Amino acid sequence: MTEENKTKILIVEDEPVISKVYSEDNGFLVVTAMNGKDGLELALSEKPDLILLDILMPVMDGLTMMDKLRSINTYGKDVPIILLTNLSPDERKVTRALTKNEPTYYLVKSDWKLSAVVEKIKERLSHKQ
Repeated sequence: MTEENKTKILIVEDEPVISKVYSEDNGFLVVTAMNGKDGLELALSEKPDLILLDILMPVMDGLTMMDKLRSINTYGKDVPIILLTNLSPDERKVTRALTKNEPTYYLVKSDWKLSAVVEKIKERLSHKQ
């Protein structure tokens, strides 16, 4: 499969080790950002097929990035986002963000192995088509 035919994933994560693990070749073309501000700019310029987004980051947190992206245009409103974080999904701000920002999915990093996250990505992408 050529680079231009690969599914493009944007990983917005401030921990380089985690970002590197998810960037390993899983058949996706991966672009990365270290904070929500850079992630928002990359999302708008690169238009990835799916975004893996951490919540707690410097400069701009993931929830703010997601809110801004969802309000900009149709692409931003519709692109699947998987929140991949260590925050509890029971926290009010997380619950509110999930219900307000469809299609958004939530995974706790410590509960998911890389192979399971890749399967979840493929599952979410299949819903998009």
